[in-house]
Amino acid sequence: MQEEIKAEFLKSGFTLDEEEEILRKCLTFCRDYSLQPSDLVSSWEVYYLNRQLDEPVVRDAEMDGFLGHLQNEQVGAGVKNDADLHMYSFKDVDIVSDFIMGCDLPRVLDAEDEDTNNVILGTPTGKSEKLHLDIYDSARKANGNIYSSERKSKLVTPFGTRSKKFEVKFSIDNLPTIDTANGFEDHENLEDGIIKRIQPWKNCSLMVHRSGPERGCRFLYDRIEDRFNAIENRIKKHAAAFAASRLYEEPMDPSVASQRSIFAVGMICCDSEGHLNDKSIFLQSSVEHSGGQRVRLELNKLSRFSFFPGQVVGIKGHNPSGHCLIASELVDYIPLSIAADTDLPPAKKQALDEEIQATDLSSTPTEITMIIAAGPFTTTDNLSFEPLSELLAYATRHSPQLLILLGPFIDSEHPQVKKGTVDLSFDDIFQSEVLRMVQDYLEYMEPTARLVMIPSVRDANHDFVFPQPAFDLNSLNVRHQITSLNNPGIFEADQVKIGCCTVDILKHLSGEEMSRYPMNGKPNDRLSRLASHILNGKPNDRLSRLASHILSQRSFYPLYPPAEGVPMDFSLAPEALHISSVPDLLILPSELKYFVKVLSVGGTNEGEEQMKRCVCINPGRLAKGEGGGTFVVLKYQGSPDEMNASIMSI
Repeated sequence: MQEEIKAEFLKSGFTLDEEEEILRKCLTFCRDYSLQPSDLVSSWEVYYLNRQLDEPVVRDAEMDGFLGHLQNEQVGAGVKNDADLHMYSFKDVDIVSDFIMGCDLPRVLDAEDEDTNNVILGTPTGKSEKLHLDIYDSARKANGNIYSSERKSKLVTPFGTRSKKFEVKFSIDNLPTIDTANGFEDHENLEDGIIKRIQPWKNCSLMVHRSGPERGCRFLYDRIEDRFNAIENRIKKHAAAFAASRLYEEPMDPSVASQRSIFAVGMICCDSEGHLNDKSIFLQSSVEHSGGQRVRLELNKLSRFSFFPGQVVGIKGHNPSGHCLIASELVDYIPLSIAADTDLPPAKKQALDEEIQATDLSSTPTEITMIIAAGPFTTTDNLSFEPLSELLAYATRHSPQLLILLGPFIDSEHPQVKKGTVDLSFDDIFQSEVLRMVQDYLEYMEPTARLVMIPSVRDANHDFVFPQPAFDLNSLNVRHQITSLNNPGIFEADQVKIGCCTVDILKHLSGEEMSRYPMNGKPNDRLSRLASHILNGKPNDRLSRLASHILSQRSFYPLYPPAEGVPMDFSLAPEALHISSVPDLLILPSELKYFVKVLSVGGTNEGEEQMKRCVCINPGRLAKGEGGGTFVVLKYQGSPDEMNASIMSI
């Protein structure tokens, strides 16, 4: 068993510091929690990424922390798998409480809540906030919009009793003399805030790049031919881009024996089930250049690399035997001189404001403020959506131009949803809870406030397919202020190009990536210099490296085959997943640790390095278990050097 554990660690690229002691403890973990060695190492990878450890070394000092991580995983799994567990609703709690107090049970069952006026949007943290929420409640009641559950305000939940609220977990403050580190001006009292909010922000103009499936489309009927064409077209487009850059030779067949050096383009694949390793990594070229043949890669001459299945790369090397391509140089990005594929159909763009034409003509740096949050939006102990309520209360106090909400909204992984113990249909919950809150927020704010919603494959009330069509929100009264986006989707907000994808591609890549990076020394070669441009100068920063793959591959989901549980439809995928050019902001919600990072991607242009920077954001999850999570507050003024970004606890 210890040998199996050691082999799994080595297969995933980890070395053991104090081998005997670590293996002894890991064996105990496997026995105590009924884990297979592969499961144990997968849990270690999540722990390793969340702790942002610098070196791929398993140390004995981390074993206590790893044990706590395993215990938390087991507690979560126990809740999900307990078939006899009954999830009580707020009605159950009220009935039991009234019965204990000696109330007449029939009267309790028929009684309506007479105190709906006490419903609040969030949990006040001070006098000013309480005053603000009272006024907000009055405005909502005047409109006849009371969106909270009847008895929700009577519940005392772990989320409602939390002590740390709206704390800054991480920040990038490049505009300290203009605004606070949060990116917005903090109102010292409610009256000043209302007076200032009467002077509205400049209207935020949105332009959506429509390239995904339409609502009501036929999906999950893709054929083997669709899968083949999706792979073949990706390889051919990369090969055409390399050739058009004039930096590389015409791609050759890598499976043909040759003593001279050649340049080949193909997709990384594994010759068997399991993770990539030095012996199982193959390069599959296109049908055009090699008839779709695969050839094994020899990586000993590469000082640094990062591979995953489905990655399309350029390889310089030679194949003396015809059975193995000895790689001497790796090119894993498309040169920036090739802005977009010429054979792609143009994206259908939808102008949502009449003034968008005038906005596009301006070349001055744009300024936009936004709040970004990803679901789940309710805690696992109820469906009261308290975190969403708190988030909207925060947004009313700070008046961002744009609020971006990414699914899941009705999470299919929520205990009550999985067990079917809810009283309403999933669509009814979405309408009565989520959309009602959103509509009330937009009606209360100025007409200049804008909101973008992106679904998730975990949404129980929406199509289970990826790529995914947008929500149908045409029935809302504020549909001119709310925009529903495909998953994945790209849009522009005041000329700031923003890409979003709610499938956890970062976590999926982290489980499949195979990499080698030197631990010491300064980068001397061109590829090393490019890698060192990643934020904070850390070429070994794995989270940055994983996110950079999305931009280098120009695809929201470059992994092939897709991870288990991803309902990929290859008949819809090629156009919808394609990223024609590097966006200014890339939002990738993930179970991995939250971050805001500035990524640098690009290559050479006629011998000179040309880099394009992109701000990549993982806002974390707004709700985690029974407690609160995180969200992002951002002020962006045209470049990563002129922005404020804060990761806040809810």
